[in-house]
Amino acid sequence: MKKSIKILSLSIALAAAPASAAIHAVEARGDAMGGTGVVSANFLTAPFYNPAITAIYRRNDDVGMLIPSFGLAYSDEHLMVDDLDKMKDLITEAKNGDYSRSGELQSSLDALQGDKAKLELGGAVAFAIPNKFIAANVFGKAYTESFAQTDIYTGSNTGDSNIDTAVNASLSGVNAVSVGITEVGISLAKYQTFLGQHISFGISPKLQRIYTYVYTANLDNYDIKDIRENGQGDTMFNLDAGFLWFHGPLRVGFAATNLVKRDIETKELSGTITVGIEGNSHSRSYSNQYFYQMRPLYTVGLGLVGDYASLSVDYDLNEQQRYTNFNDNTQMLRVGAEIDILRQLKLRAGWQRNMVYDNEDDTYTAGIGLSPLNLIQLDLGVSYKNKNSMGGYINFLGSY
Repeated sequence: MKKSIKILSLSIALAAAPASAAIHAVEARGDAMGGTGVVSANFLTAPFYNPAITAIYRRNDDVGMLIPSFGLAYSDEHLMVDDLDKMKDLITEAKNGDYSRSGELQSSLDALQGDKAKLELGGAVAFAIPNKFIAANVFGKAYTESFAQTDIYTGSNTGDSNIDTAVNASLSGVNAVSVGITEVGISLAKYQTFLGQHISFGISPKLQRIYTYVYTANLDNYDIKDIRENGQGDTMFNLDAGFLWFHGPLRVGFAATNLVKRDIETKELSGTITVGIEGNSHSRSYSNQYFYQMRPLYTVGLGLVGDYASLSVDYDLNEQQRYTNFNDNTQMLRVGAEIDILRQLKLRAGWQRNMVYDNEDDTYTAGIGLSPLNLIQLDLGVSYKNKNSMGGYINFLGSY
């Protein structure tokens, strides 16, 4: 918790605009099951995984509400936030000519080289009306991905190592960027039998509002609240589609998300940083702009989904690049399971791996679902990648 609060202090303003939100599914049941949902979602959460499942429901399901869902995940694997906390006093002392802790300052600079921190926030709501004609689910979702990355300067060469360390630290900075997306749409789906096979298919037309924010500052004087001054937004139409085949508990599904591609550019920040040390002026120029790619994502799912237990696997068929300035590409393999105990308690677990990077840790997930008297359901989920990369998720839903 202490670590998440520190990262929020650095990055929460990135998500404080109307785009505040996050993890792409933003749904505690699926997040607890490794992020699976292409075949294992239900008619209420279908828009976030596979719109075809909107048409798959029990006979006594007349209406459903997700009210609401929230999720947060953070990653600071190189302890960037901790290292930044140490820097302000060290830089101030060095600027004032006190080099007694110059070695500690240099060690902190070395530790910050190439460091990144990531914060994801998300929320969603849904209102579903299942029926045998055209099942419908009206939904809203918002999520944001925020990155902060150090930019360590190493160009000083005065001949005095203490002065070089002071100059390099004073001219080093933190760059931050956030892309937030809000969506409002409707999933429409139809179940039918074709040549004796049980299938459903669905689409989700939606409006998206895309926000970008960018920020840069020195290590010792950043104020992340200023990022609100460097934002812009754009509105676009997009479309998801999905298909499901099932025979008894066996299911095979396919989902296509964000079929309309879009290239998103942030504002460009440029300028010159100047610092005076030992009576001499030192400066460096900077120019920062970020590019985010929204591309279609195609995912297949396979699973056994029964009344009291389920096991499913989702696999992304294509790699997503997203930020072109960061090594944040993803192509996920996800596995999830659920056990339902007397319709009152559900136990969930999952696993996911990013197939793009061989040296990246796997993520493990777990969660529970509580359904007191079947009046409303509370879902809780957590994810763990390592001690510096975790997440938590919660939602309330009801079907009547």
